[in-house]
Amino acid sequence: MGSVTYALQVTISIAMTQGLAPAQQLSAGQQTSSPASITLDEGSRDTQTTSIQQGFLDQKTSKLCSLQPPDELSSSRPNTKGATGTEGSLAYSPLSSSCKFHLFLKQTYSPYTFASAAFQAVWADATGRWPHYGVGTQGLAKRFGATLADTESRRFIQSFALSAILHQDPRYFPSYKRSFISRGWYAVTRVMVTKKDNGVSAFNSAEFLGALLTSALQNSYYPRHDRTFGDTMNRFGGALSSDSISYLLREFTPDMKRLFRKHAPDKIRKIEEKLPIPLEDKP
Repeated sequence: MGSVTYALQVTISIAMTQGLAPAQQLSAGQQTSSPASITLDEGSRDTQTTSIQQGFLDQKTSKLCSLQPPDELSSSRPNTKGATGTEGSLAYSPLSSSCKFHLFLKQTYSPYTFASAAFQAVWADATGRWPHYGVGTQGLAKRFGATLADTESRRFIQSFALSAILHQDPRYFPSYKRSFISRGWYAVTRVMVTKKDNGVSAFNSAEFLGALLTSALQNSYYPRHDRTFGDTMNRFGGALSSDSISYLLREFTPDMKRLFRKHAPDKIRKIEEKLPIPLEDKP
């Protein structure tokens, strides 16, 4: 357990170092650009033009800092054998380390995170999982804490720390294929294949290492009865299977949204517009 903790500390320190580098470069760029801004104050038109351009760049940067790929990536379609190179060089936009950390923080306090942990805790209590946690309110609270710790630690280790260190993209990129079977196979295999920050496909080492480290970390707060090597490997395999299902849902959810949206009554659409649904989750 001590070796796992040490490995996590090293991983976190390296990831934080890489995450601070873009921020330092950004602040340095702002400092170097400040004299130019002062000079431009003498000409109001030039200043306004520069401000508009900077605002446009800021909006574009914030749009790219999202779990969803850019619109131009999903709307473009590869032609023939050179599709991978074209996709990586023209449409692909990588996430910086600081952006990956921002996405982790955004998911940390998301209501969906707590709702998902609560559902898993209730399900675990109903199915008798982790009987050593006990029953009643106390047992349910322990299960909720365990499931929430599972989710948060997995996102930090895999989506931020390992993705920053290994220079891999934590986002899911929709398939360009058209047949149902091809798209399904593509989605399931994303646990093994991902994109690097240069847009080239590579083995998803962040996925496998993240699932393995998180499964080992769970031995620090799971009941002693569930800390065996076999239980750890079962959690590791379950994490990969769960991600495969998640990728399937990400692949076909937009199609289901469009289908239900097309046949939804006007009253349902009006209610949907009033709900506080994030922009990326709307149909």
